[in-house]
Amino acid sequence: MKVLLLVGLGALFFAYYWDDNFDPASLQGARVLLTGASVGVGEELAYHYARLGSHLVLTAHTEALLQKVVGNCRKLGAPKVFYIAADMASPEVPERVVQFALDKLGGLDYLVMNHLGAAPAGTRGRSAQATRWLMQMNFLSYVQLTSLALPSLTDSKGSLVVVSSLLGRVPTSFSSPYSAAKFALDSFFGSLRRELDVQDVNVAITMCVLGLQDRASAAEGVRGVTRAKAAPGPKAALAVIRGSATRASGVFYPWRFHLLCLLRGWMPQPRAWFIRQELNITTPAAA
Repeated sequence: MKVLLLVGLGALFFAYYWDDNFDPASLQGARVLLTGASVGVGEELAYHYARLGSHLVLTAHTEALLQKVVGNCRKLGAPKVFYIAADMASPEVPERVVQFALDKLGGLDYLVMNHLGAAPAGTRGRSAQATRWLMQMNFLSYVQLTSLALPSLTDSKGSLVVVSSLLGRVPTSFSSPYSAAKFALDSFFGSLRRELDVQDVNVAITMCVLGLQDRASAAEGVRGVTRAKAAPGPKAALAVIRGSATRASGVFYPWRFHLLCLLRGWMPQPRAWFIRQELNITTPAAA
């Protein structure tokens, strides 16, 4: 019976995601600020937006990598593309980044927040210092960017796009500080969506729940702890593009993550079993 229920739910989700009314032309000329744009899903997002004719401001920590992505975006047809190297772990940086984007583009239609800080998995990442750094990088900087960009997005009836993780919906082992920051994102933007709705502010919020990203920092953070495979960057990025362009409230990639999030409340024991399959059980217990 449970198997049939899961198969039925899977068919419904497939039908839902297949028919999303995505219009690529809607992104032509859109003004996009994209963070974490130098590698992985962020880099692929930049390339998709460039192909679709969006105006871009890209930011990430490493300037050399950003310059490479900017050059590729120009080759792909982006009418305007600017970059600013910035470390979101510094509290003063988000204001500088948003102001730069507003100056260069004259306003924003999309704020796509994809930057990521990953602490080592296990006990090394549970110190107060590591947790404080992760909260600034993976949560507080998102709040700062949002508050600074919201007036412009309100004027344009634009969109906030938050690239998050399954660990912001389903807690698992060896990821305490990282998971805490991702849960904070989910709660903050879920509450903000309700506030904007009751205030009749036409700004969409799309929460994107992705698997392990195919970037070196993410892989290093869970090395030896998980069996999970990285999500293919181009496909994950396209799912984010389609969901945000259609103003969907949520995007799940791979789609089975939506089922896993539902299982969290419905069937706690199978959920625990699924999570355990992702772990490398030979990893030593925490000291």
